[in-house]
Amino acid sequence: MPVPAVSLPEQTSLQLRPFRAVRYDADRVGDPSDLLAPPYGELDAAGTRTLRRHPHHVARLLYADAPHAAARELGRWLRRGVLRRDEQPALYVYQQHHGARILQRGLVGDLMIPREPGQLLPHEEVSTHMVLQRSAHMSMLRAQFEPLLLAHRGTEEATAQVMDRVTRRSPVTVARIGKITHSLWACDDARELELVTSGLSVGRALIADGHHRHAACLQLSGDAAGPWGSSLALLVDTEMYPLRLSAIHRVLPTLEPEKAARAAAEVARVLPLSGGPRTPEPGELILAGGGQAWTITDPDPLAVQEALADHPGPWAQLPSAVSDHLLLRHTWSVPDLPGAVTYAHDIRQAIAAASVPGGGSALLLPAISEQAVWDLAGAGVLLPRKSTSFGPKPAAGLAMRVMGLS
Repeated sequence: MPVPAVSLPEQTSLQLRPFRAVRYDADRVGDPSDLLAPPYGELDAAGTRTLRRHPHHVARLLYADAPHAAARELGRWLRRGVLRRDEQPALYVYQQHHGARILQRGLVGDLMIPREPGQLLPHEEVSTHMVLQRSAHMSMLRAQFEPLLLAHRGTEEATAQVMDRVTRRSPVTVARIGKITHSLWACDDARELELVTSGLSVGRALIADGHHRHAACLQLSGDAAGPWGSSLALLVDTEMYPLRLSAIHRVLPTLEPEKAARAAAEVARVLPLSGGPRTPEPGELILAGGGQAWTITDPDPLAVQEALADHPGPWAQLPSAVSDHLLLRHTWSVPDLPGAVTYAHDIRQAIAAASVPGGGSALLLPAISEQAVWDLAGAGVLLPRKSTSFGPKPAAGLAMRVMGLS
């Protein structure tokens, strides 16, 4: 399923501004490692409940069932000094590393959300329900707890030099989540800020993660006036610090794998895998369940055309479109309802979920290339939801944006 090359529009500008981040006060609450959360959506209900037991965990705000109550709790934390706002506006160098190996380094700031096409490129569709949900939450709390993850290319040398210099100083926050260390440095020197912002004033960025938050900002900002005309954002130069791009796999708890394989054979080439499930190669999907596995390739062009009749032409070459529309909707009649499909970023978790008797099926997808994502996004072609997983994603609660503080 090769992705066709398409042209990008002419490069335009982006602006990342210094801001006064709200951060946990380690003197008051201790090690922030115990208070940060994985990116939104990467916790299941049980994991969320566990984190929310801590009286000051950011999950109490990020995953609040009642935004009104969460807004009051945020206010209490600010009044009591659990959270403090930095004295000076800054851009923040954010780094994730495993031992001496840097996994990601970028700049956190307040990004002016461009209204013109071709500057900030979304690459996936969004759910209207999720956008409304995130809009309501953000509007009530008047806060953002995790930045958009934006990929860009070609940081100017002066900006890179400033970032290197800043990381030789003492960080303002260090937290360890699992095996990964998250470090944050404040860049608030006027001359350094001038060098950094001028080096980032021209360019284009791809939304690697945070499509629903970006769409919520657009909805809340209306004509771009007010606080939602900008967004908390992390800009990562993927030429210097490449992001990991992987597929997101589908788990179908009620789909019997042998029946699914027989039905799929009516619209594609299906062959058993004697060695069990494995990572899919480009151009194939793998169905797994109950200790069995099948490779699915060469979908019937007429069946693909019928399943994708109302979607962009390039979708016919996308694994997630073939998966979700030709197989899940068209062939297996899986309803687009909560619980009918769950998503796994880790292929091992997807396989394990479907390996037990009665565990349903897992549909494993291959990753597509970052260049293909850039090309399609630049041409205005949005991928189906849950097509890609860029990482490593920023932790929630490390540097927060809270509006309305004096």
